Amino acid sequence: MSTRIILADDHKIMRDGLRSLIEKEDDMEVVAEAENGREAVRLTVKLSPNVVLMDFAMPGLNGIEATRQIIAAAPQIKVIALSMHADKRYIIEMLKAGASGYLLKDSSACEELVRAIRTTLKNKTYLSHQVSELLIGDYLQQLQKSDGSVFSVLSLREREVVQLLAEGNSPSRIADLLHLSVRTIETHRQHIMEKLNIRSVAELTRYAIREGLSPL
Repeated sequence: MSTRIILADDHKIMRDGLRSLIEKEDDMEVVAEAENGREAVRLTVKLSPNVVLMDFAMPGLNGIEATRQIIAAAPQIKVIALSMHADKRYIIEMLKAGASGYLLKDSSACEELVRAIRTTLKNKTYLSHQVSELLIGDYLQQLQKSDGSVFSVLSLREREVVQLLAEGNSPSRIADLLHLSVRTIETHRQHIMEKLNIRSVAELTRYAIREGLSPL
């Protein structure tokens, strides 16, 4: 049985290009075209396609709201966003609305389109390479801003000292291992406990185990 697809884009030249690509596939067919968001919703409810290729920016009703209405009415339909905007806000809002994929309108989109359709039909999310890189980069930036783990709170030397203390080494033994003075080790320990608001070596040991610095 053919995969039934609706094209929603306010530019006819874009719809023609998408149709041409899709019609090369024996198991896919375009059942309707819409030039605005409201028409896309109406045709989707009427025809129950498998996939809707949804432009982000359309007159009357934008792609986000159209996607939200389609998924609310028929959650089994896969909506794949097509956009010129590599903006994390647009991407996230489309995914929150229920889109199963997001492709940028560039030369690579043509190569990815069929792959994206087949992927979403397997109940998987498809993001173009540029979109994935953007979201991952933003996610890592947010982690760096909000990370409260031992790896961001303590310096490398302090983490070494914590591990050695948790493993039962005395300050003099740690000083030998790290080629530092005992006084320097005591200063590190004091700073570590102040940073972590920890008052005993036993508590520090539990912390080191919990954070993965030291084995049980």
